Order: sequence, then structure tokens, then C-alpha cells
Amino acid sequence: MAPEEHEQTLGKHYQALYAAWGAQHWWPGETQFEVILGAYLTQNTSWINVERALENLRAAGVLNLEGIRKIRLSRLERLIRPSGYFRQKAARIKRFVAFLDREHGGSLEILFSQPTQKIREQLLSLNGVGPETADSILLYAGNHPVFVVDAYTRRVLDRHRILPAKADYEEIRQLFEHALQRVAEHRQSSRVGDKGERRNANPAVILPTTAHSPSAMSRARRSELVQIYNEMHGLLVGVGKHFCGKSQPQCDECPLQPFLPAR
Repeated sequence: MAPEEHEQTLGKHYQALYAAWGAQHWWPGETQFEVILGAYLTQNTSWINVERALENLRAAGVLNLEGIRKIRLSRLERLIRPSGYFRQKAARIKRFVAFLDREHGGSLEILFSQPTQKIREQLLSLNGVGPETADSILLYAGNHPVFVVDAYTRRVLDRHRILPAKADYEEIRQLFEHALQRVAEHRQSSRVGDKGERRNANPAVILPTTAHSPSAMSRARRSELVQIYNEMHGLLVGVGKHFCGKSQPQCDECPLQPFLPAR
């Protein structure tokens, strides 16, 4: 199948998933910095463990830049212990704050005002930040138009014979970005109602264990394209968690079942 056909297929995937489940309210968080912390803490662990670590930070009054800046490394390690790999993650979080202070005057507003590619290169230069973490920070904290590729995304692409699971991260990211840009352009040309109505479409059928409650960050104003990237990533997580499992996929119940190639 040609790349253009793959892009059209992924656009249809988005439409089918959004029609079935509605807004997923990603990424949960009250501030940009909380989202950044979550992006670091979620590496190699479940979101339940991240929530425990974030609650520890909140209870200690350090769920903010100044708090992380001043807290002793050893205490930070103890507070984020539920997220696993806590020593590595604590050092990486401290390193991010030092980078922000050194390069951007300690201001997330200044950081995110830079061109997307420049921020991405800076984030990727930090120890412990790979493409998925960098893009999560850009998309969910900074509202920059980048698509986040994770293991669920790879699994869906592989099973639908669009790209192999081991395809290059950038190849997958660019495929999704091109596909979803088409969706955004079509939506803008045939807009009906306001953005808020579309964001909260079908709230009664969202996946309760995947979708998050609305938060300050999930409701933040963002461009049409950024919102679509945001939703598609959350929707694919829903597919991966509930239907496209590693060993026993439940294809017949999945909204993407009509798009599966003939077996």
C-alpha cells in the first residue's frame, strides 16, 4: 500500500475511534510542569504508579518548579519511589530544572516559545530523554504540533500491516503527522459547531479506565492540529490497553476491526 493510502487509513482510524470513545482528556495535570514530571515518571511504569509519585510530591508541597529546584535529591528519590527507577528519574528531573534555569531563565513560557524543532533538539540532548518523552513534553505541556509514538501505536500499525512494529520512530511520527494534518484541514474546511463541542463529543462512551477526568491541562486552548494529535495518541492507548493486547487481541470488539487486513 502506498504511503498516501496509509495516511488515508490512519485518518479513518482517528474518525472511527473518536466517534466511538470521544475525548480522552490527555494529559492529566493542572500545570505544564506537572505534565513534564509525568512524562519523566511514566518511563517504564504504569500511570497508576506515576499518580502515586505525583501525589507524594503534591502532599510535600513540591509539585512545582521551585519545589523541585530546592528539594534535596535524596528526598526527591523517596517521594517518587512508587514510579520505579526512582534514582535515575530523580536525577533526570533535577537535570531538566537545571537546564531550564541555565538556558531559559527558569521559564517554561520562554522554553515553549521557541521553534518546535529547536526545543526538541534541546530536550533530546538531555540524559534520559528519548523521542517519546521529548514529544510528550512538547505536545502535552507545550502544545506544540508533534505526534507521540509509543508501544501501543507500534502494535496497532503492525497488526494492521501499515508499518512493522520495529519501524523507525521518525518514520512512524511523520506518517501520523501527515495523516492527521489531512484530518485537521478537512475539519477546518467543514467546521460545524465550536471546538468545545467537538472535544467533548460522545462523553458517555469514553473508556473509563483509559480516559481521564478533565483537568486544567487537558482543557487548555490549543490549535486544531495539536488537539487531534493529542486525542489520537490517547485513543490508541485505549486500543492497546483494551483490545490490542500483546498475546490475546480482542479484535472483534475493537472499533478498528473493520480496517484489519484480510487474514
